[in-house]
Amino acid sequence: MTLRNRFTLISSLSFGIVSIITSAVIFFAYYDSTKIFYFEKLRNTALISAIYYLEKDELPKDRHAQIKKEYNHLIQNNRVAVYNQNNEVTFGHNVNDKNIKLSDLQAVRNNKGVQFMSDNQFYYGIFYPDNQGDFVVFVKSSNDSFQSQILRLAIIMLSVLVIGLLAIYFLSRYLSKVVYKPISNVVERINKVDYNNISTAITSMNTNDEIEDLIKSYNKLFGRISENVLLQQNFINYVSHEFKTPLAAISGNLEVFAQKDRTPEEYREVAKESLENVYEIENILNNLLLMSGMTKLEASHQQMRVDELIWKIYEKLEPKAKENNSSIKIQLQVAKPALLEFPGNETLLYLALYNIVENAIKYSYDKPVVVVLSEKNNQLYIEVRDEGRGIPSDDLMKIAETFYRGRNVDTVKGSGIGLSLSKSIFDHHHIAMKIDSVVNKGTSVTLIFPAHS
Repeated sequence: MTLRNRFTLISSLSFGIVSIITSAVIFFAYYDSTKIFYFEKLRNTALISAIYYLEKDELPKDRHAQIKKEYNHLIQNNRVAVYNQNNEVTFGHNVNDKNIKLSDLQAVRNNKGVQFMSDNQFYYGIFYPDNQGDFVVFVKSSNDSFQSQILRLAIIMLSVLVIGLLAIYFLSRYLSKVVYKPISNVVERINKVDYNNISTAITSMNTNDEIEDLIKSYNKLFGRISENVLLQQNFINYVSHEFKTPLAAISGNLEVFAQKDRTPEEYREVAKESLENVYEIENILNNLLLMSGMTKLEASHQQMRVDELIWKIYEKLEPKAKENNSSIKIQLQVAKPALLEFPGNETLLYLALYNIVENAIKYSYDKPVVVVLSEKNNQLYIEVRDEGRGIPSDDLMKIAETFYRGRNVDTVKGSGIGLSLSKSIFDHHHIAMKIDSVVNKGTSVTLIFPAHS
């Protein structure tokens, strides 16, 4: 069911239910008030009839004649019955009325009055004490007029209900078309999107309502999808380029090696080169697998010492720095030891920090790498600084993207994964990463840990 049809159906049902309830309340209220009106009219008629029949001997003839003349249209003998104490009709011609029972006469004497409906007739009885005795006066009136009024009211209300339902149906159809027109426009625009370029955003309609939020959400969603598609494209390009190099080296070495017998030294040399290429491929694959599962990571965080991680990285990378004619200098400038304690995944943070320091060593070019642990505003800061070739400003904006490498890396080996992986790990731990770099002067990576509670 479309939104338009659902809106029309809900509107019609809501109007119908409210109208039926309202009509029922009005109908029964009118029914009761009309009944009360008719019984009140009969009560007056009964009282006048009692005066007319029972006060004849006490009123002057001219006064009685005047009453008879004025109320002749109300008093009809065939509708009046005046009962004496023996329950006999002494006045009026409504004799032997089967609807007036002895119990009704007794009820009138006990309650001074009674009213009821029977056989399409209204009945009203009053108790009237007189000098001639105590009497019960019953009058009746046909309810044809009452039934006619109720029937007319029912027809009118039913007609109004049907006309109202039709009106609300067509009005809802029209309003739904007007209300959902912006949505239809959005759907039309989405259908016109070139899916070869899904990064194309839908222009805002400036409606300042939920439609505007829908467009923004759409653009945000497809922006992310576009990034993922681009990431997949980069991955394919990366695999075809980065994996091809070590695989070609392995296959080339093995092909050359198989052409003739080799010395043990040559065997060892080829095996060593092949293993290095295999380890490189394995390292790339491990990083990719780790990145792919980063969003699903649910490893428990445990309290750990950040400075101990830095020292472990120092012990691991210091030999590599020496091979590169460089060194690692660690400066601890934290006065509050509690800031060095952080809840997180130690393995992941070790890997992220390791990648940052390793990159600094790769591009330090015989100059030392400095790791500074400091504090500011009750937050822990870690700065990894080198004096290498730096990163061009155009590359700096994309340097943390997966598989992206700067244009000035030359022959330095890398996959373009390490920095991206580190950023994902830092984001997972809510650690801000800031990169500043100046070409030929060096690069500084600053990590800002969450405020210490």
